Amino acid sequence: MKEKIIENGIEYVKNGDYYIPNLKAPEGTYNIGKYGSLHSIFIKENRPAFYSMKMINGTWLAYLEEIDTSAKKMVNKLVKDMAVKQGITEELKAKDQMAWVGAMNNIRHSAEEFVLRDFVYSMEVRR
Repeated sequence: MKEKIIENGIEYVKNGDYYIPNLKAPEGTYNIGKYGSLHSIFIKENRPAFYSMKMINGTWLAYLEEIDTSAKKMVNKLVKDMAVKQGITEELKAKDQMAWVGAMNNIRHSAEEFVLRDFVYSMEVRR
């Protein structure tokens, strides 16, 4: 019998009487933050087949990094857009800092809630 075989794009190595996948940790560094970690937990619990496929392909960490980066960008864009729409300006910041901080915290919370609901905890899989 062969020591190594490749089937469905996955290399298998003979170990005793069995062939096991020859899986390797992906090389490189990945910056996975809050949103990537939350999405990871959600996918593991709700989409185990998708999680397994990404792990076997070696693209799981890159996928989480992409989700995290996209979610951060979306939150920042929403905060900026909502601040402009609500008229939260530098003038308010100079005039009444506590009102500015309260308004910006409210906006950030709303933006994060939207991103968590529609992006991080979404059953729609982003490939």
